[in-house]
Amino acid sequence: MFKMTFIDPDGTRHEVDAPEGLSVLEVAHLRGFDLEGACEGSMACSTCHVIVDPAWADKLPDASEEEEDMLDLAFNVRPTSRLGCQLTISQDFDGLVVSLPAQHYNLMGG
Repeated sequence: MFKMTFIDPDGTRHEVDAPEGLSVLEVAHLRGFDLEGACEGSMACSTCHVIVDPAWADKLPDASEEEEDMLDLAFNVRPTSRLGCQLTISQDFDGLVVSLPAQHYNLMGG
């Protein structure tokens, strides 16, 4: 079990246990955070958009071209934006910090 921190749009920080092998999206759902994931992690939407703390940005693997294409559809994309479904918790991610955007676009109609 590892640790990660979610930051709400109002700046409230929540440190949670993050089981190895789950995606950031799955950890958010497990811990009750409002991160939609309309496509259920199949990288067909941008509703699991998170903003990775800049201190972590260079520690993560690069986004794939497909992930970057989906991020083009997200609201308020930042240089460290990622899709939560594409970040899998491992020892390398112990302590990861992500911010939850204030809103998102759901192009899947839900």
